[in-house]
Amino acid sequence: MMGNVLLVAKREFRQILALKSFWLTLLILPAALALGPIFTRTLGSAEATRVALVDLSGTDAAAEIEARFNEDADRETLRRLSRHSQRYDLDGVAPGAPWTQHDRWYTAEDIDAFRRAGGVEGAVEKLQSASPEGVPEFEPESPDYTFLAAGDELAALDREEFSNAAQALFEADSADAPEIIVRIGENYPADPRIDLYSANQPRPSFVATLQEVLTGDLRTRLLAQRGVSGADAAAIQGAVPAISVTTPPPGGGAREALLVRSIVPLALSYILMMSLMLSGSWMLQGSVEERSNKLLESLLACIRPEELMYGKLLGSLAVGLLMIAVWAACAAAAAFATQGTISDMIRPALEPVSSPGIIIAILYFFIAGYIGISAIFVAIGAMVDSMSEAQGYLMPVLLAILLPITFLLQAILAGKGGVMVDLLTWIPLWTPFAVLARLGMGIETWVLIGSGILLAIAIAVEMVFIGRLFRASLLSTGQKPTFRRVLERFRARPR
Repeated sequence: MMGNVLLVAKREFRQILALKSFWLTLLILPAALALGPIFTRTLGSAEATRVALVDLSGTDAAAEIEARFNEDADRETLRRLSRHSQRYDLDGVAPGAPWTQHDRWYTAEDIDAFRRAGGVEGAVEKLQSASPEGVPEFEPESPDYTFLAAGDELAALDREEFSNAAQALFEADSADAPEIIVRIGENYPADPRIDLYSANQPRPSFVATLQEVLTGDLRTRLLAQRGVSGADAAAIQGAVPAISVTTPPPGGGAREALLVRSIVPLALSYILMMSLMLSGSWMLQGSVEERSNKLLESLLACIRPEELMYGKLLGSLAVGLLMIAVWAACAAAAAFATQGTISDMIRPALEPVSSPGIIIAILYFFIAGYIGISAIFVAIGAMVDSMSEAQGYLMPVLLAILLPITFLLQAILAGKGGVMVDLLTWIPLWTPFAVLARLGMGIETWVLIGSGILLAIAIAVEMVFIGRLFRASLLSTGQKPTFRRVLERFRARPR
């Protein structure tokens, strides 16, 4: 019997591997991992918004605005450098540098020290000279804003003419034309109105920072008018609390850690769902071709129906495991043989599923889920005579499987459990998906064992009834599988 099962499985395996769609599907993940860094760089290479400051007041307000935006850009660079240094244990590269001092809000003094040490170029040079092999390079991000020199022709225009000229610059859409123009009138600060012209809706953060800088400037001048010296007024306005910012290390935050731990379990659940859909459709296509080409009669002359069913299940399982093995190898290569964002994400994500017990649980629920649901596809293939008829029965089954899984994955990704997640864990149809997805959140041992035993019992019962349906349906060509007829075939016992 086992020899016949293996022969059918081998034939099913080869038949699916001969499909072009199988190889295209197999290459999806490697292509995604290869193109991911390219897309990441493309999406992260947004150009800075070009800003022109036209100061007619004769004050230093424009210089203060530009200095503040440059300071914020350097502060964000320091924060990113600090996270990079902390993630890869590089604090010894520059012990006195501000970016090796963590858990703090970087002050103006920190930024000055950073600039005196060469800024981001100096930090990158130190990192490149001392970073161990395998550590990805720090990639500086472009600032959000770049400041352009305003032309003298704009300064000579009154407010109405200025507005028309600014609009003309925006409509020209030149690569070196400003996208935001800020006009500080000649009567500032007596007249504190500031005109802002923008080609697009400006970011709220830009307007808030602009208002904050000018508000501080106005208050300093008002204090000076009240008899407070310029130095004292500036000191009062510049007085800020020293804030110590304590954050978890990269990947150590509660929300971040949950997402990292859940990447591989959620991916396993999703891959199980996708591979079942794909292999199920391929298996259905093969079954329909066997019926239409009258091959079933020849097969059943040599083997028993049970051997044919188990061979199809084993062949489908082999295809699914092959897909998973190839995808897992590609993910491992991306994690340990490459550098960059994808490898940084995959490496810590593999830690929660690296213990022997978890690996055994993953293999068990993956294989059990594959067998349990593939058996449904085998039964559909035995009942129908055409692919259009097969699709009519397959769609309700897929919807019944996929919709709860979609809600399950969303709930776990949001860090939530609840009654629905617990319920799906104990319903055999969805048990493999629920257990695999919950491994990242943590699942009780008794739940793991109990749901596994229940799943095994359910699959054993399913094999009995699916076997009866498969045997009774094989040679019943031309008979529509009505609900009553299906129930009769479930009750039919082998002769």
